[in-house]
Amino acid sequence: MKELITLAFIGDVMLGRGVNEEIPWKSPELFWGSVLPILQGADAVIANLECAITKHTQQWSRTPKVFHFRADPAAIDVLRAGNIQFVSLANNHTLDFEEQGLLDTLRYLDDAGINHAGAGRDIGEATTPVVIDIAGLKIGIIAITDNEPDFAATSDRPGTYYLEISSDPLTLSLIESAVVQLRHAGAGLVILSAHWGPNMVTSPPLHFRRFARAVIDCGVDIFHGHSAHLFQAVENYKHGLILYDTGDFLDDYAVNPVLRNDWSFVFLVEVDSKGLLRLRLIPVRLHYAEVDLARGEEFDAICQRMQFLCAEFKTTCVLKSPEGLEVKLRN
Repeated sequence: MKELITLAFIGDVMLGRGVNEEIPWKSPELFWGSVLPILQGADAVIANLECAITKHTQQWSRTPKVFHFRADPAAIDVLRAGNIQFVSLANNHTLDFEEQGLLDTLRYLDDAGINHAGAGRDIGEATTPVVIDIAGLKIGIIAITDNEPDFAATSDRPGTYYLEISSDPLTLSLIESAVVQLRHAGAGLVILSAHWGPNMVTSPPLHFRRFARAVIDCGVDIFHGHSAHLFQAVENYKHGLILYDTGDFLDDYAVNPVLRNDWSFVFLVEVDSKGLLRLRLIPVRLHYAEVDLARGEEFDAICQRMQFLCAEFKTTCVLKSPEGLEVKLRN
């Protein structure tokens, strides 16, 4: 493997609705704005795909649902331009356009060589983790969600890997067995990507904290959280790293002027032969269907909020202006 590998973790990437309307008129690279060199400079980008990629237009209607997100197949080029090499499909929008929308998404991702986990043609496929090779390092990824239980895969129906967030022995045994499976497959690094919890909350509840720490105890190296639409604290727990929520990253969403769901980071994790070395936090500002590096007062405000949130977890975020924040993961 390379002497130093950099993995870029980002939050929700929603390519439907207004973003989808921009795709025919805008080059794929432009959606990533001034953040593009950061993404392309990483060895791989890992994201949550918050929409179906499909031409199927029949919306999910079996249970009440307010938002349905669908992107045309050309959206694949946006993902590729951003160096996204893995997406989690375990979320509450993967089946917005029914099972056919999910099946199409799987096909388009596979054809493009973009790895995925967390949803599949049946429960077996949905719960199967993936192993990918990044610069000579085998990385295993498990993807789960506690959102939208009606989207859960079954033995004879496509869907997501639905798992309630709990630290009970049965739940943790499922995670631990997946970790063992990945280690046997040669994974030197194991990631758990979780689309979890309520929207617009700035701090994870106590049982979420217990769960995230428990899965690190089960052998996971990096916990990649998303769903809240807001970034939350990071925690260096034992050998592992917990990104409680990586927020939004690309979308057309309305902005809450107080909570600022248009603020987030690129979470750059540096890995060497001994394991996790450093986390670099690069502040970003979301615009309509585009993301850019944060500047000036917004840069300062985003960094200060993260430092404030991390203080509760005794995580030291050192300001490395003008790049962003840094967390040492090993002495």
